[in-house]
Amino acid sequence: MNPNVLDTAQLMGDPSRLGMLMSLLGGKALPASDLARTSNISPQTASSHLAKLVAGGLLVHERYGRHKYFRLANQEVAHALEALLAISPSKPIRSLRESEELKRMRHCRTCYDHLAGEVGVALTDRLVTLGWLEESGKDYQLNAKGIDGLKAWGAETDDATGKRRHYARQCLDWSERRHHLAGYLGAAITMRLFELKWIERLPQGRAILVTREGMNGLDREFGLQLVQ
Repeated sequence: MNPNVLDTAQLMGDPSRLGMLMSLLGGKALPASDLARTSNISPQTASSHLAKLVAGGLLVHERYGRHKYFRLANQEVAHALEALLAISPSKPIRSLRESEELKRMRHCRTCYDHLAGEVGVALTDRLVTLGWLEESGKDYQLNAKGIDGLKAWGAETDDATGKRRHYARQCLDWSERRHHLAGYLGAAITMRLFELKWIERLPQGRAILVTREGMNGLDREFGLQLVQ
């Protein structure tokens, strides 16, 4: 295997294409028109960029009616983007709106299909403190106590696909500079949080709202006390 890093770096290095990739880091699939607006380019230019990202293996698309919806190809692409955010210098804040959005993002957001930000890191820490998760190299390991606890809470802990390479991955959080839980298990826990309506997506961007019911539930079930 001889990865062509230069081609991938060049794909990500274009400002418009990078903007599209970052817009999809929250895990949602978006139409080409939304991605064009995000990068402030014409639909025709966006179409050309998106075709290159699909050909390069960074995006996949699905057709719904007349529209194509694009999403990140896999969690490896998301992991690479999150790593870029973690090593990048901060940009100056230019407006109150931008400041408020960054505050919401730092508090709680989705990183592809799992929870990140202050809440994501804090929940991961609680699972370790409870003795459910253990650090294992670059991953976490869910032990028997953790399996019983998460199943009792209603989370799915068995990866039916059998692809366990990244079952419980340590993902470096760009805003907290510490690890949160990624991989299959991170996604399963996040899905359960959505099912219980403990978290909700905000209309724009990747920021996530922890509901009042969620704050009470996280405290009750995991001893995690949050300040909104």
